[in-house]
Amino acid sequence: MKSTVYFTDLSAGPKENLISKLGRLIEIAGLNQIVHKRDLVAVKLHFGELGNTAYIRPVFFRKIIEIIRKAGGDPFLTDANTVYAGTRSDSVNHLQTAIHNGFSYSVVDAPVIIADGLRGKNEIAVEIHQKRFQQVYIGSEIVNADALISVAHFKGHELSGFGGTIKNLGMGCASRKGKLAQHSTVSPKVIQKKCIGCEDCVPHCSQSAISITNKKASINPETCIGCGECILICPNSAIQIQWNQSVPVFLENMAEYTLGVLKNKTNKALFVNFITDISPACDCYGHNDSPLVRDIGILASTDPVAIDQASVDLVNKETALPGSCLKENRGAGEDKFKGLYPYVDWTIQLDYAEQLGLGTRKYNLENLPPKTKDK
Repeated sequence: MKSTVYFTDLSAGPKENLISKLGRLIEIAGLNQIVHKRDLVAVKLHFGELGNTAYIRPVFFRKIIEIIRKAGGDPFLTDANTVYAGTRSDSVNHLQTAIHNGFSYSVVDAPVIIADGLRGKNEIAVEIHQKRFQQVYIGSEIVNADALISVAHFKGHELSGFGGTIKNLGMGCASRKGKLAQHSTVSPKVIQKKCIGCEDCVPHCSQSAISITNKKASINPETCIGCGECILICPNSAIQIQWNQSVPVFLENMAEYTLGVLKNKTNKALFVNFITDISPACDCYGHNDSPLVRDIGILASTDPVAIDQASVDLVNKETALPGSCLKENRGAGEDKFKGLYPYVDWTIQLDYAEQLGLGTRKYNLENLPPKTKDK
């Protein structure tokens, strides 16, 4: 059976602006059936790294918050801390970055709560018993929320081919330990050339897995639990993830984490993809390159697989914009994400998510109907 994905283009006029169209879109997609009175509703987004400008504008979230409150819910904006040492790697800097990028209470009319706590350790182990993981580690406030609204900026991604709803949930909702589990099967490594032997990492290791030898840090893989705190603590970015997972394994890991995120959200989750400012790489960078294709529109669905498939299809129907970094597959109907990352088979994440019962790649695309006159 095909799932329904609702779509609105970006056209607007004096009778209805785009923000109002977004409100109607998420209501038609079923938000009122998902959010009930007094529900604590997590609105999962990416606040954007400092210097990045491709993330979704805060004014759109104000409308989403308004619609959630109209349905009786109590919403909050949320994301989990990053595993790398950027401007969102702990809650203090994460909140500051969110505010600097426009997500203040006065703009969005809702609080911002970082899902996995001060240093990314506030997590809940969710049992899933799948091929890759028996349990997954999800930010506590995501699990504890009564309902979940995923709002993803759809774009290219250097590891997954594209980043949409599945990435926003599977990677974005994981605690630091969960992110490391998806990215790497072993402990972080020390880049010897960057290490100055400052010893800042040593007292922060809960397992005493880090030692200093010849003025250089080393990590004992036998005692390291992969929490990733040393990555955050190092002032010289000398401790990094070992990106040793093959792409298929990484994509399956991400899909299984999405399963864990949604385990206690049956009929309590809605997914929204903004196909705008379609940058070639993740919003986690402190910059964004020129968009691949024109701005297309906004999608909403209760099926996380269908909405990502529909987003890919809409992008691939377009002709690449002049000045984009795409060198191959620039024509209408050609795979833009394969052109970007030829060694990444993005279909794996959708096929495996379908196998896990998260949704279907088959969908019907329904356009937002014209607004009727107010009575």
